[in-house]
Amino acid sequence: MDKPKPTPGGVATSKAGRDAGRKFAILSVEGDWLALADGDLRKVEKPKRKKCMHVRVTPHILPEIVLLLDNGTPVENHHLRKALKALEERLTEVKTDA
Repeated sequence: MDKPKPTPGGVATSKAGRDAGRKFAILSVEGDWLALADGDLRKVEKPKRKKCMHVRVTPHILPEIVLLLDNGTPVENHHLRKALKALEERLTEVKTDA
């Protein structure tokens, strides 16, 4: 299986550091660098810049965030929190159903 490519609106999980294991929305991709935010620990105003090798890009996409980014509408912290929470709930439902 191929590794998912990082795309704006995608989801990445931090591999190390104080935010290890946390899910972040990918706001932008600049070469090997990603701008990550979750609306809580890392705000949109000051996203965390991490190299691709320090995160695990997941196959999940946040459609609400992709739509905002494509329309040029500013992404706000509450958008990220809501989208990431919905993703967590979907993943929890899948685990409990299995």
